[in-house]
Amino acid sequence: MSTPALQLTDVRKSFGSTAVIMGVSLDVAVGSRHAIIGPNGAGKTTLFNLISGRFPVSSGRIELNGRDIDGLAPHQINRLGLSRSFQITSIFPRMTVFENIRCGLLWSRGYRYSFWHLVGRQRELNDAAARVLADVNLESRRDLPAGLLSYAEQRALEIAITIAGGADVVMLDEPTAGMSRSEADHAVALIRRITAGKTLVMVEHDMSVVFDLADVVTVLVYGQVIASGPPAEIRANRAVQDAYLGAPVETGVA
Repeated sequence: MSTPALQLTDVRKSFGSTAVIMGVSLDVAVGSRHAIIGPNGAGKTTLFNLISGRFPVSSGRIELNGRDIDGLAPHQINRLGLSRSFQITSIFPRMTVFENIRCGLLWSRGYRYSFWHLVGRQRELNDAAARVLADVNLESRRDLPAGLLSYAEQRALEIAITIAGGADVVMLDEPTAGMSRSEADHAVALIRRITAGKTLVMVEHDMSVVFDLADVVTVLVYGQVIASGPPAEIRANRAVQDAYLGAPVETGVA
């Protein structure tokens, strides 16, 4: 069997005496689209923060392409091939759309802090940024300050920044939150196109988006996995139905 892109083994996280993640084990196959769903407060974003290095695990193991990443800083994990977006849009609002994307490319293209290299003169870098700009259909917004984009366009820009560095594992935290139906449909088409050939892990509340995009769905409730499998299997799972209806759920249900 091939090594999973991401592998979590009995991962736990407590804040003081409060246990938030309680023994999550999860394999994400290379090239798959894996959705993590669950009610508010289930621990989904906390799990994202553990994987991306923003929080240290209390116990357990997280591996990226077979390498243990426990204890690494977010930038170190990013340089190993994992990139993520955030639930709250995170862009540079005063920089132009083009400049935002170019920033996302710098490290992966070998550029480091330097007084004597002007990024505006780096043709290869600027050409690469232009290609990403075209991929997300923001060419007409190239020179606009990012803070003036519409909400949906800002989300598209953040996704562009997330994938710009060439990471092979892309994590998106609620990429369609706050969007209209038509905006969400456009975002799904964009995500499908620009993550082709990559491993996608996403947290998402819109079930139509989940079932449209995901190959595998994992359901998290009160910090525990209650079900994981193909979308059709998850849709028919009684424990999942009960969780979303607010009824008590027995843990350990597969």
